[in-house]
Parts: sequence; structure tokens; C-alpha cells
Amino acid sequence: MIFGFLIKKGERPASPAARERVGKFSGIFGIVCNTLLAAGKIAVGALSGMISVLADGMNNLTDCGSNIVSFIGFKMSGKPADKEHPFGHQRAESIAALVIAVIVLAVAVELAVQSVEKIVSPAESEVSVWLVAVLAVSIAVKLFMFFMNRSFARALDSPALRATAADSISDALATTAVLACLIVAHFTNIALDGWVSAAVSVLIALSGFSILKDTISRLLGRAADAETIRQLKGRICAFDNVHGIHDLTVHDYGGNKRYATVHVEVDAQMPLMATHDLADSIEKEIEKETGIALTVHIDPLVLDDPKTNALRGEVEKIAADIDPAFLVHDFRVVGGKTHANLIFEVAIPFDSPLSEGEILQKIREGVAQFGKNLDVNVAIERQNLD
Repeated sequence: MIFGFLIKKGERPASPAARERVGKFSGIFGIVCNTLLAAGKIAVGALSGMISVLADGMNNLTDCGSNIVSFIGFKMSGKPADKEHPFGHQRAESIAALVIAVIVLAVAVELAVQSVEKIVSPAESEVSVWLVAVLAVSIAVKLFMFFMNRSFARALDSPALRATAADSISDALATTAVLACLIVAHFTNIALDGWVSAAVSVLIALSGFSILKDTISRLLGRAADAETIRQLKGRICAFDNVHGIHDLTVHDYGGNKRYATVHVEVDAQMPLMATHDLADSIEKEIEKETGIALTVHIDPLVLDDPKTNALRGEVEKIAADIDPAFLVHDFRVVGGKTHANLIFEVAIPFDSPLSEGEILQKIREGVAQFGKNLDVNVAIERQNLD
């Protein structure tokens, strides 16, 4: 593991202490490297008159600010939960990534302005060995920072480190473009400085928008990935006496601090203490295996009543005829000999084109075909059914 020296023996890489330690190391390493790169590029860029090199150096200087923001973000995210923030401060990492994205976009705008000025009023520039050497070293350093931070981000699932890695690879590509521009200009006398600088600004802007989009999605409460949902469903349904699950929701508070809720269907004849023990067992195993703090809600199913089972099957068929993705759950029959209410919920995908009113109407029309004194009491919920 590339950052094994930062993890103490027996410590999980995603633990709060290890996470803060890795984040701080990445921030300090980035501050040192970007400061040295910025100093070298600004110096040789000013001496040679190459605006693309000077702008690249200014980009590294703003990267120092990004690293400082990242460092502060990890320090804040390492704070324990308190009365005002009972779920901890892990989302500080996403706030840090958001600030980094804004800094990256500001650099792109400033660089674009300078590029236009250079295109409109080109000036003679001088290529030197020192200039080429500084750019070559910069590319190597930025590539190393990219691979290092990408490894950190994958191990910790950190948006801030993912943003830092994206910024590093953008810098490496930008500096490569500047170096190529210098080589072409030296051998052909074609002035590409302003145009390359403009292309670099576009590349940096795309990176900033990508970081911004991902971070805002996290802060708004992005749904868990399909693989996490699939694994959770498989683990829960593998328990004895579990007849099905629904309403599985995962809440991500950043820093691998996740909570989840789920409704688990069991036989209504199952003793109360047994259902409580089953819920406890599921919660403990899920937290042990995945780190997700799960809360289980038990839903009783009447499985030994032929009339209820037949009606449930008919309602499930009605829902499937409307859309095969629709799921019926929490089904029960309430009423007497001459009249009964069918009470249930229908989960539908978020992207279903049908309105809730249209779905309810189709269900009522289907139940009416039974030719019995039945009424429908149904709740329709849009969910992620992947």
C-alpha cells in the first residue's frame, strides 16, 4: 500500500484517525511541492517572457491554497461528533473539495484572460535549458502527486483527495502542453504561447466543473451506488426467516460514515422476541462487515391465510402489468365478511413517467375486476429500485 507508513499496526485505513493523518500528509506534501514549482515557473517564466509558463506557475501557487483548504478540511472532519453535529464533521471534506473547485475555476478564468491578451498582442519569448528543466520536473512531480492522491482517495473514498488528484493530473497535462509549445516554437518560430495557454485554461475549467458537480451531488445527498445496495440486499436476505426487504435507504455523512434504514418482512406468527433478535443480528453483522450503521424496521406478513395470499398475488400482478419494476409491500387485508380494505404500498422508480394519480387509478380499476366488495388504501412511493 502506497501510504502504509501512515497507518498504524491494526488500524483501518478508513478510521477517523488514519483518515485525518493521511489527509494532513497529502496537504503538507502538496503545499511544499506546489510552492517550489510555483517559484521555479514564475521565475523562469518572467525571465523568458513566456506567459503560458508564468500562468502555469500561478496555477501552482493557487494549488497551494487548495492544499491548505484540504488540510483544514481534514482537520475539521477529524473532530468528534458533538451536540450541534451528532453525525460528526466528515462533510468538511466535501466543503474543502467545493472550495478547491472554486479556486480551480477562478484560475481558469484568469488564465483565459491572460491568454487572450497574449494572442492579441504576441511578444517575443526566449527558450532556455532552465525553462525546459523546470517544466519537465514539474510534470514528473505532478504525475507522482496524481498517483499518490488517487491511491489515497480510493482507499478513503475521499472527495477532497479525489479533487486534489484531478487537479494534479490537469496540471501535469497543462504543463506538458506548455512544454510542447516551447519545443514547437523553438524549432519552427510559430508563436503558440497564447493559444496553448487558452487551451490549458479550458482544461483547468473542465476539471473544476467536474469537481464542483461531484461535490455538490454529495452535499445534496447522492444515492448510494448500485453495488453497495446490491451487497446490502444480499446480506440481509441471506438471514433465515427474512421473506423480503424494501425501503432500503443509505445516508452518507462523508468519511465513510454511513447510516442506513430498511424494512424487513417476516412471518406475522414469528414471536416478538425472535423478531427483535433477528433485527439485532442483521444490524450487528451489517455494521461489522460494511461499517454501515443499519436500523431495521420489522414488517409482519400474513403467510398462513389463503385469502390474503391470493389477494396479494392478484395485486402484485396488477402492479406488474402497469410496470414490471413496480414492487408491492406491506400488504394486509382489514375488514369483515361483507367488505374489506386492501392496505399496501407500491414502490415505483424515480423515472416512472406515470403520475401517482394515474397509477392509483389503474390499481383501483384492476381491483374492481375481482368482483368483490373491496376497497383500496395504497401509498405510492418513488424509490431507487436498482
